[in-house]
Amino acid sequence: MRRNRRRLTLAVPLAGAVALSLTGCSTSQLHGFLPGFIDGQKPVTNHTQTVSDLWVGSWIVLLAVGVLTWGLILWAAIVYRRRRGQTGLPVQLRYNMPIEVFYTLVPLILVLGLFAFTSRDQNQIEHRFAKPDVVIDAYGKQWAWDFEYQTQGVYTQGVQARPVSEGTGNTGFVESQIPQLVLPMGKKVEIRLRTRDVNHSFWVIDFLYKKDMIAGQTNYEDVIPTRLGTYQGRCAELCGEYHSRMLFTVKVVSPADYLTYTDSLRAEGNVGSIANLNKDGPGTQNPAEPTGSEANPR
Repeated sequence: MRRNRRRLTLAVPLAGAVALSLTGCSTSQLHGFLPGFIDGQKPVTNHTQTVSDLWVGSWIVLLAVGVLTWGLILWAAIVYRRRRGQTGLPVQLRYNMPIEVFYTLVPLILVLGLFAFTSRDQNQIEHRFAKPDVVIDAYGKQWAWDFEYQTQGVYTQGVQARPVSEGTGNTGFVESQIPQLVLPMGKKVEIRLRTRDVNHSFWVIDFLYKKDMIAGQTNYEDVIPTRLGTYQGRCAELCGEYHSRMLFTVKVVSPADYLTYTDSLRAEGNVGSIANLNKDGPGTQNPAEPTGSEANPR
């Protein structure tokens, strides 16, 4: 009875200390130090919190399993250690059915649970909008990006990474030439991901999400941007010599500023479809590329 009281007396302050330490954590710490979170502000997209919850929750479960395993190892090493004066082998047991059942069922439950939560969150993230407000085609190419704003009928084309000047050995973009994708905050955006040559991967770091661009295939990323700002993006699939220079930025703006931006592209003459243009720019055709009028199966 006294032992139980002592344990309870120790457990209450310990639980209080843990709770107090958690309340002192910053937003970044509470989200596992993942990008995309700022104190006092919304997550970057409607999916960012879901990804963070799965990540942090998985680590909590794994840490609990690790602590339990380490504790059992230390306990067995201390309690069953060979003491001074002992000789011979300890009593040998052939099996212990309850322990064997426990060590079979618990890992199975953990794996099935992780699979269930992952499947649930993946289905939510991969769900496509029935009626997106904005449809954008993103084309990866060695080594830059083209963005076609289908809903507004305008586009931008990126400049390939290449030596800044012959003989210097330096490569990459001039800063102002890094392609930029502009998205309206609070709108349902569908990004259709395609490649003009080899396989690439569309990765916006703060979105906590990346998706492959497979040759001859169209993939989709449906998202609602929820926080204004400029975010870094890059190719996450090794795609050739200047892969590390295949960069872009995503700028989330208000719906009014988004329309202003697309109107500026229209004023510059960037009107129409670039679906059939190859990576070298206007005037050349890439017959392997799907057309802009391709059906969008759902």
